[in-house]
Amino acid sequence: MEHVLSIVNDFFGNFLAISNYLWAFPTQYGWWNNIPILGQFTLPVIMLFSAGIIFTLRSKFVQIRYFKKGIKILTKKKTAEIGVSPFASFMLSAAMRIGAGNIVGVTGAIAVGGPDALFWMWFSAFLGMATSFIEATLSQIFKEQKNDEYVGGLTHYAEKIYQNRHWVGVAIGVAFILYRMLSMPVHTFHLFTSAGTIVTTLTGHPAERTSVLYYSLAVLIVITLAIVVFGGIKRVTKLTDKMVPVMAIGYSVLVIFIVVVNIDKLPVFFVSVFKGAFRPDAIFGGMFGVALIQGIKRGLLSNEAGMGTTTMAAASADNDHPCEQGFIQSIAVFLDTFIICTMTGFMVTMGAIWSHPAYDWESISNSIIDVFTQSVAVLMPGTAFDNAAVVIVCLAYGFFGFTTLLGGIIFCEISASKISGSAKMTKVIRIMSVFVMVPAGCLSVLSGLELGNMWSISDLINVTFIFINVPTILIGGKIALKALKDYVDTEGEPFVSERIGIETSIWTKDFAKSKKGA
Repeated sequence: MEHVLSIVNDFFGNFLAISNYLWAFPTQYGWWNNIPILGQFTLPVIMLFSAGIIFTLRSKFVQIRYFKKGIKILTKKKTAEIGVSPFASFMLSAAMRIGAGNIVGVTGAIAVGGPDALFWMWFSAFLGMATSFIEATLSQIFKEQKNDEYVGGLTHYAEKIYQNRHWVGVAIGVAFILYRMLSMPVHTFHLFTSAGTIVTTLTGHPAERTSVLYYSLAVLIVITLAIVVFGGIKRVTKLTDKMVPVMAIGYSVLVIFIVVVNIDKLPVFFVSVFKGAFRPDAIFGGMFGVALIQGIKRGLLSNEAGMGTTTMAAASADNDHPCEQGFIQSIAVFLDTFIICTMTGFMVTMGAIWSHPAYDWESISNSIIDVFTQSVAVLMPGTAFDNAAVVIVCLAYGFFGFTTLLGGIIFCEISASKISGSAKMTKVIRIMSVFVMVPAGCLSVLSGLELGNMWSISDLINVTFIFINVPTILIGGKIALKALKDYVDTEGEPFVSERIGIETSIWTKDFAKSKKGA
């Protein structure tokens, strides 16, 4: 088995060059680098920035104007006979956005680009909030009913926007399933990393990968996922409704404590981030483009605005108007980047172990999770607090990885509905995820391997989804903007798609009447 996994890992390593090429294109060429300012930007970044700016301006800053309204809709108690509540949909998307990337992604971006990368995360997230509004609104408009659930997202709205070409939805569905499936072994690895670090912290001895602990954890992961996932999206959302707030609040409490005991360093944090954004630190290469690219790329991989990869959650909600979920998903980007990612950024920046005399930066920077945990340890007031903080952080890290696995499997199911709506297809997705891909991640750990090269295919498909989704929402964005105008003109009355000149399977006059009578 170890030999097979090693071959698989080596195979995926071949995609690294392609992924790096696409993420960096066309900055590899001198003719592009010679263009003032613009030559620092890669095509994926330009596409995301352009979409964010366009939608921010055309929606008249919807992410600001309707932020308060989104909070009101989100906190309103609502049950759903078909689909899930707006709150449950929000938590499902948050389960995907708030993942291990909020720790390792942000830490990695700062380790490579410096604290100034955080500034560009914020900037991209602000624009991404408008992009996420468009994605979520389109997902709601073109959602479909499957038994007692709503399904939709990129696979569904792309098919409609490209003149009902079914093969478009199928092709995107296949690509998405491939993307999430191949990410599962890596996310599974995060769970073992979390457990191993906790054991090492508490006992002072590293846990052996062949230990009873690791084998027990592997069995527990598979059994727990099977119980939850085979219960369908409603069982998953019941769990994420509880797990996401717990892990977010627990992480927040820890960071607030660290801020309080290091309050004198708070001004330094903001100076490092804002000053460095335009005058990069030589320690990290001193390149404006490095911090910007790291900030945008890792910010994107965290909040996923512009990729269309969390749109399935938006489609699953039962709303009176499509824009309602658009407002809510815009808030999800805010939560992910401006709050959770900023907390990570604070600890890594204030720890500043790249200039700490007790650490060899060149050596420790090779392990992102070590950079993070040691940054936390430096900021804590004593050894006892150090251990407690590391345990809390690792628990959050593990929970983040677990909810990402749950969301990924459910999103695969929703995407598969565009390929086939049969119960057999759903069952195949669940079996492949729970009993093949996740165990593959477990076996790689138990065999002493790290399937790091699988991130290559993930990064490759990430950038591919930018090339797919951004043009799609630029074309279909006018539909979402018409829906926004309808929301303003009718003051949020139940939506009828005919009012904006399109026909849908859900938003009919009868549906609107049922909403008014509810």
